[in-house]
Amino acid sequence: MVDSTVDVNPKTLTFAEYLEYTGKPGVLYELYRGQLIEMPTPTGLHKLICKFLIQEFLRYLVSANLNLVAIDLTGVRTEKTTSRIPDVVVLIKSIWKNVCARKQAAVLDFEEKPLLVVEVTAQNWRDDYSTKLAEYSRLDIPEYWIVDPERSRVRLCSKISGEESYAERDFLPGDEVNSAQFPGLILPVDRILDPPDVDYLVREELRLRQELEELKGQLNAERQRAEAEERTSEAERTSEAAERTSEAERQRAEQLAQYLQALGIDPDTIN
Repeated sequence: MVDSTVDVNPKTLTFAEYLEYTGKPGVLYELYRGQLIEMPTPTGLHKLICKFLIQEFLRYLVSANLNLVAIDLTGVRTEKTTSRIPDVVVLIKSIWKNVCARKQAAVLDFEEKPLLVVEVTAQNWRDDYSTKLAEYSRLDIPEYWIVDPERSRVRLCSKISGEESYAERDFLPGDEVNSAQFPGLILPVDRILDPPDVDYLVREELRLRQELEELKGQLNAERQRAEAEERTSEAERTSEAAERTSEAERQRAEQLAQYLQALGIDPDTIN
């Protein structure tokens, strides 16, 4: 275990030492070529964007029945002594399960490559556009999002088959971000840059679920009422048919009685 009292950048750390490092409480550290880098405290908007993206990613993954998870603040090893901490990581569920089983810091090693990473820009925004982009590209991560509230854009970097570097595309307010890795994942830029509180979305979803349940109850009641009316109609039709049959039999009986009387036979004497 590396001494948690060591100052940032005291010496070069190995990757193994980084996994055991415990610095100042509540502070996250990236490792860049053996040097610790203290991550800045995120703003409220930064947190809202990350929370919204995770919720929307999870919603999509579940609806598409994909065996993937979306996790925040999980380390990604990009070089021998470099480990980044993207804001959001999408990866295979079994890989995440293995990471959770380890007692060391939650860092994805080289063979545990994520499918998508997201960086929400902060004071060190230049790293997101240059250094980290190059590292994620060399690691061959299929998709990398740079969410930049300051410049009002979302840059989507995606790997095209046979190409070494990312193909980049900027999405601006009024656009919808279309994921290259997950074609069904479409999010409006305006909603990403100015997201609603996820708690509100959860409450709204619960309200809609309740309305759906009430509607289902109403439809079920209507169905039962229709079935009851159908049974009643069937019973009425059966009764009418029985009455018609009875009337026909009565007429035949009268005709037979008249015939017997014509023969001089009293119908009442016949058992």
